Amino acid sequence: MSVLVDKNSNIIVQGFTGKEGSFHAGQMIEYGTNIVGGVTPGKGGQEHLGKPVFNSVQEAVIKVGADTSIIFVPPRFAADAVMEAAEAGIKVIICITEGIPVQDMVKVKAYLNKYPDCILIGPNCPGVITPGAAKVGIMPGFVFKEGNIGIVSKSGTLTYEAADQVVKAGLGISTAIGIGGDPIIGTPTKEAVEMFMNDPDTKAIVMIGEIGGNYEALAAKYIKETGNKKPVVGFIAGKTAPAGRTMGHAGAIIGGEDDTAEAKMRIMREHGIHVVESPAEIGSTLKRILG
Repeated sequence: MSVLVDKNSNIIVQGFTGKEGSFHAGQMIEYGTNIVGGVTPGKGGQEHLGKPVFNSVQEAVIKVGADTSIIFVPPRFAADAVMEAAEAGIKVIICITEGIPVQDMVKVKAYLNKYPDCILIGPNCPGVITPGAAKVGIMPGFVFKEGNIGIVSKSGTLTYEAADQVVKAGLGISTAIGIGGDPIIGTPTKEAVEMFMNDPDTKAIVMIGEIGGNYEALAAKYIKETGNKKPVVGFIAGKTAPAGRTMGHAGAIIGGEDDTAEAKMRIMREHGIHVVESPAEIGSTLKRILG
């Protein structure tokens, strides 16, 4: 089993015929992901990469039963693309686009309240992968092997590093979710962790966070409240970041004393999470915990 995406997901690509959409759609198809078509307004009726092109998400839902979408739409149009997908009935929306204005995401979050069954991952994220079943994102698929470790990460690069460490330890991944590094994202750490806690085939969780915000603290509180029913290994990036400086991601900025890496690591330890000082320790820590 997995969360969010699997071999039965009917996936469309918004921004299908653009440079980024074309390249990554090709990679996803090559991986074996069930891409059923794409959306580029004005190009409906054409074929691209051997898949049909539609003028709207609604048309894709009606004609090919799309239930999942990945978005490669320029920043100024991306918010509208997310809302279009939600309105059309898409259940899982994965927005890769970086640089969406914060005020646009405020509108998106409010809009999605009308669609409680719709899950948004991102924006500014690497996507979601269920190894051997579906790669819905820009991650290097060969790094990920099938298994029962769930990965939640704010950082794309550290998602890949965590997966590599898990595999090198002789373990594998159920699903990896890159939630995105922007200040406003669709699915925060706690909600992603909750998905894995409720997945019977995920036996342990890797939770990777960054300086800034309170996502990790809220997730840690939830983990303890559920009785620490699955082991969680945690890492926080940005330990050496100067105070007040954004580091890589728009959401990675220290606003108060609880936003620092040290504070987050302390909070996580206090709530029963196995915190590591380096990503290189993730695999060996999991192996020790799981015996």
